[in-house]
Amino acid sequence: MGIFDLHCDALLRLQMDPSLSFTDSPELDVNLEKLQQGGVQVQLFAVFVEPDIPFDKKFEHAAEQVDLFHKKVLEPHEQVVHITSWEQILTLEENQIGAVLTLEGADAFGNDPEKLRWFYRAGVLSMGLTWNNANLTADGIGEPRGGGLTEWGMEVVRENNKHGVWTDVSHLSLQAFDDVIIEADYPVATHSNVYAVCGHRRNLNDDQIQALIERGGLMGMVFNPPFTADIEEEASIQGLIEHIQAVHHAGGADILALGSDFDGIETKIPELSDASEYPNLIHQLEGVLEDADTAKIKYGNAIQFIKKHFSS
Repeated sequence: MGIFDLHCDALLRLQMDPSLSFTDSPELDVNLEKLQQGGVQVQLFAVFVEPDIPFDKKFEHAAEQVDLFHKKVLEPHEQVVHITSWEQILTLEENQIGAVLTLEGADAFGNDPEKLRWFYRAGVLSMGLTWNNANLTADGIGEPRGGGLTEWGMEVVRENNKHGVWTDVSHLSLQAFDDVIIEADYPVATHSNVYAVCGHRRNLNDDQIQALIERGGLMGMVFNPPFTADIEEEASIQGLIEHIQAVHHAGGADILALGSDFDGIETKIPELSDASEYPNLIHQLEGVLEDADTAKIKYGNAIQFIKKHFSS
């Protein structure tokens, strides 16, 4: 099994520039060629609607990204397999890449249960309730009031539980994080780092990391330089590894994963600028951690999470 990446924004990039090809366009951090070069076997593709899109157009924009997922990612590439249930990942062949749809923010369905069901039918298997702003389900980390889940947000989490969908705590306010940890059967942080190492609001504090450890969740390390180093220009692979070591030392060896945020980040860590450069990270990890722990981060913990919750 190769790399298992919990988060990228390639669908948004494909929507913004229709001329791009998922096969090999160099403008994409995540394309088929780079996934193969980097040894990625499972890639989660986020559907994300920009905050400035008018409310009545948000579902349309999200649905367009789902359509692009089929037309540009799946249909032209027989080696890319649409994962519509988590246990399918356990049957991937060596030359196949599993592609998973996720939703980054409930803005796309508002408070409409039928639109929420549409995303389940489309195959969304992981759902973040907010970006940094507030919406009808919860407050994001950028909302000053710092509220938790709304009643509708609680209902969405319960529906995720029923449908076997992960609930993603990345971007949530502190209170909303706590609410999800209590309510969700499958809590994950797809792309968040460690606040104690880099004090960005998007990173998780010690209590939050312990909560994920206690719930047996997942925590995808994100490659965005502002989340990696307090001085963005000093971001490095070694600095990212400091976040990994912090979670490991806190007892989180079994929750560590990778959540690159490729195609959603403006600046890059040197030698970790796209999916083809995963070997640079793995090489440095192997110099710091035991091989078994490196394998857990690459794919093992995500696979165990799936086996624990979804394998019959």
